[in-house]
Amino acid sequence: MGEEEQNSKFLSQVGLSYNFFANSLWCDTGDRMVIDYDSSQRLGLVQAEYQRAWVEIDLAALQHNTQQLRQWLQPNVQLMAVVKADAYGHGAIRVAETVLAAGASWLAVATSQEGIQLRRAGIAAPLLVLGAINAPAEIAALATWQLQPTLCTPQQALVFSETLAALRQTLPVHLNLDTGMSRLGTPWMQAVEFTQFVRQLPYLELTSVYSHLATADDPDPTFLSVQQQRFEEAIAQLRAAGLTPPLLHLANSAGTLRDRTLHYDLVRPGLAIYGLYPNPEQRHVLPLRPVLQVRARVTQVKTIAAGTGVSYGHRYVSDREQRIAIIGIGYADGVPRNLSNRLQALVRGQRLRQIGAVTMDQIMIDASPLPDLQPGEVVTLLGEDGQEAITAEDWAAMLGTISWEILCGFKPRLPRVYRAAECS
Repeated sequence: MGEEEQNSKFLSQVGLSYNFFANSLWCDTGDRMVIDYDSSQRLGLVQAEYQRAWVEIDLAALQHNTQQLRQWLQPNVQLMAVVKADAYGHGAIRVAETVLAAGASWLAVATSQEGIQLRRAGIAAPLLVLGAINAPAEIAALATWQLQPTLCTPQQALVFSETLAALRQTLPVHLNLDTGMSRLGTPWMQAVEFTQFVRQLPYLELTSVYSHLATADDPDPTFLSVQQQRFEEAIAQLRAAGLTPPLLHLANSAGTLRDRTLHYDLVRPGLAIYGLYPNPEQRHVLPLRPVLQVRARVTQVKTIAAGTGVSYGHRYVSDREQRIAIIGIGYADGVPRNLSNRLQALVRGQRLRQIGAVTMDQIMIDASPLPDLQPGEVVTLLGEDGQEAITAEDWAAMLGTISWEILCGFKPRLPRVYRAAECS
């Protein structure tokens, strides 16, 4: 049997077929499944055949979420999708392509490197860099790649103007006002002075003034109201001085879902794009669908006797003869070690308990409810299997953290597998 025939036989056993001309995998429903490895190269067939764990991205869900958000906005409000941190671990290039096709008109990243990656991939949409940049060499790179910077201080604006003057190139810029986040930005009370200063500098084209909400996901609206009032006062002062920029924006995901008066000219959702809610109380606003799932394979199954310790430190000791399965994923992949003995996994639509300490590359689960479980079977750590589901919010609640951190924690050695609703 030749290599191609052997590969096809394997894939048919796991419900996949291989298109040797398109260099892609297809699931048995006809949905396209493209596997990216290390965010830069296609995962070869031999690698795919033996892949131990992966992050699965549902592009249909991503499209759905973007369209739901777009419908939630007034027609004159633009949608800026936040795709920083490799699109919260979902893969920035694929996500950017999908959200732009689904109704987003802007993208936002944190660093110039993230923006350049998207430009090199052929993405031409307006792209805001949210982080503060000060080095002339990096400013020149922004100009080369037509990335739009955030200006936070007059000193930074002056460096930008001087650098761009040497290049004889004009660049759109966005001014960040600090209305209470106490992070980047000029104090909101100085909005007029800051804007006037930037407007008189050559080679800077004022595109927007914006701020960022600190507590929009908090049920208590007190400080949110304070920030909105401060932003409104800054806007009123700018209008009175004849300095109103083309665009004003304030709302993150929580603000976007919470109150349409926070929308202004555009909104900047991140978490909501990926199908999660900043606050559980916002679930009724839009029917969002989680985009990311994490799966791994069983690598070994064994039976241990009563009294047997499992994993480092024997933090779990069996109280009976027990069948356990070793799963090929660990904390080096992004499974938090502090979830040891608290995780659950989904196999064949059933919840199974994770036991022992999470190790760098592997975890163990109690497979006793499935006595015929075999190596190679797929285990879901995050996502849906049958009628059961485990979410990033579930992990975050156990860890006392936020779902943003969970999504961003999955490491590059887990290839991203993209599933689309229709073949393209």
